[in-house]
Amino acid sequence: MTETTRVEAMTAWLVASSLAAIPIAEADVITDWNARANAICAAAKLPPPSAYRAMAIVQTATYEAVKATTPRHRPDGATPESDAAQSVDAAVAAANRAILSKLIPSQKAAIDKDYESALAGIPESPAKTAGIAVGEQASAAVLASRVDDGATAPESYRPRTMPGVYVPTAMPAAPQWPSRKPWVLSRADQFRPGPPPSLASRRWARDYNEIRQQGAKNSTHRPAQETEVARFWETTAPAIYFGVVKSVAEKPGREPLENAGLYAAVSQAMDDALIAVFDAKYHYGFWRPITAIRNGDRDGNSATQRDSSWVPLVETPMHPEYPCAHCTLAGAVGAVIEAEIGPGPMPQLSTTSATAPATVRRWTRIDDFVQEVADARVYDGVHYRTSTEVGTALGKKVGALVTSTFPARHAGPSTASARAGGG
Repeated sequence: MTETTRVEAMTAWLVASSLAAIPIAEADVITDWNARANAICAAAKLPPPSAYRAMAIVQTATYEAVKATTPRHRPDGATPESDAAQSVDAAVAAANRAILSKLIPSQKAAIDKDYESALAGIPESPAKTAGIAVGEQASAAVLASRVDDGATAPESYRPRTMPGVYVPTAMPAAPQWPSRKPWVLSRADQFRPGPPPSLASRRWARDYNEIRQQGAKNSTHRPAQETEVARFWETTAPAIYFGVVKSVAEKPGREPLENAGLYAAVSQAMDDALIAVFDAKYHYGFWRPITAIRNGDRDGNSATQRDSSWVPLVETPMHPEYPCAHCTLAGAVGAVIEAEIGPGPMPQLSTTSATAPATVRRWTRIDDFVQEVADARVYDGVHYRTSTEVGTALGKKVGALVTSTFPARHAGPSTASARAGGG
């Protein structure tokens, strides 16, 4: 199977599975529309950074719309209002349709179909009309706050080379992301970690030799179960993390407002986590394992052995190695979920993956889920151990900041709309 065919198959599976996973009559409206939005992003083949940004905008608008239908959250000064009773389901549908149509116009037909299907299940009433108006107001406010966030700024990445010397000509992913306006971070480098290990250090030799053995495509040191974990986490689409979030959202007794707040906090944390990790990646520009291992005789470390034909298990992402972005996302999600659950009972966490169809992975501890993501990127052959540790720590810092500054979701007026514009 060619790489193009494999990607197309993954996309088709993700779209089909996301839509099939929507039990309209039973699903919470928040998880329902989250699945729909993820499927739309997948169908449009959005690059991962753009998909996480889109989902953050969608979930923030959804939260604002739900908050506006909750009397104790009105008036807010920034939250849309209406004198009539408002349908939560209609507000969420309208907010999602407005955001997705603006950000992903190529999928307008599918978006409109989902919207009409959702509205068909809501009886005609003044509450339905008012809910639609609230959702459209919420989406307009959030879109206005993100229109100049820097995501569409021209990229100006400068390849490192010597005059006349060929280098691969594919442009790396999201080099403009460090210049984006965050949601909660004060600036992209707020939590920038220290540099990667010195190439002369024992830690570098440890990292190098671990991934050279365990991360190779033809490795004899990686057990079958580790290969399964690696393949599961090969996907980088947001849906894999929202599956974990859904495990919490489906706890008995939760209300749409709670889940809307949870999804908004998680999505903002993930989007800010990518801003932070791309800042570090492009600041340090550290080499990927495939580059390092094929040049192991040039790093000045006698403990690293060159392998001239080494390739990783999965395709190497097109951006610098340090730190691990997947790990940063997992750390951020874990921190938000941990704060959401608090001292209460831990639900079993689970999710599915577009790169491991028919597989469901489960965890009873947040730390186990986060650590699995880190291990997977070593097994994949695309990240060193130190990078996974640093990325996880970075994500936890971002997640903790979001949970400390995101407004209380269960009582009293809030300032989420003001925060939606970034700090």
